[in-house]
Amino acid sequence: MPELPEVETVVRNLHNRIVGARIEKVELIMPKVISRPDPVTFTKLIEGREITGIGRRGKYILISLTGDLVLVIHLRMTGQLVFNPTPQPYPKHTHLVLHLSNGHLRFTDLRRFGRFWLVPADELDTVSGLKDLGVEPLTPAFRIKEFCDVLSRRKQKIKALLLDQSLIAGMGNIYTDEALFRSRIHPERQAAEVSMKEARALFRAVKAVLNEGIAFGGTSVRDYVDAEGNEGRFQDMLRVYGKKGQSCPRCGEPIRRIKAAGRGTYFCPRCQK
Repeated sequence: MPELPEVETVVRNLHNRIVGARIEKVELIMPKVISRPDPVTFTKLIEGREITGIGRRGKYILISLTGDLVLVIHLRMTGQLVFNPTPQPYPKHTHLVLHLSNGHLRFTDLRRFGRFWLVPADELDTVSGLKDLGVEPLTPAFRIKEFCDVLSRRKQKIKALLLDQSLIAGMGNIYTDEALFRSRIHPERQAAEVSMKEARALFRAVKAVLNEGIAFGGTSVRDYVDAEGNEGRFQDMLRVYGKKGQSCPRCGEPIRRIKAAGRGTYFCPRCQK
């Protein structure tokens, strides 16, 4: 699933391409991708509107439209949102195309889990999952003291805690494993057992891996591409994720893979005891 760096990359790619453009036509190939309103109403409401802005909240893309409407998009597991300035043949699994005044915004999704919502700007908190999101980790609201306090009070395992979107919005499997490796914390340790020194190191690691992921255009290990159709480059920088059996870049111990928080989890058994 695209995580914060991937979604942020898509938003930044699209900003200069679609803001100011008008939605001239909606080509809805698979109506089930529309969660709200019904597909017919969705098409009627969105056609003819101008795109006034684009942003991100957690893993959600928020496209502002004239008339105080917001198009909310979640890419889920395999969704791709790609802009083409000129007509291109649709690839397989294309489910929705927004024909804009300056090109085409195409949504494809192999697994068909991605969803769209069109809601009034003052009703964003009615979108499933959006209202429950926690702090954005790359903003000043993400503060080290509050982060350390939360860890000290939780008996939950640290990986599960970091994946909890109500705590930190946008964290996912890849960047959680990388942050835990950098801070030398085992993914199955209880959060309350993490020392203050370790918690501070983890706080810095979370911010570092997310910023680096954005700087390298995201991580492409399966289906992710940016809004220009290009793969990210951060997969070349990963230290543990997907590295089962390879040598730890810090100590040489073979990287292990276990199941933690219901997810495939990679770590160094020597560095992360």
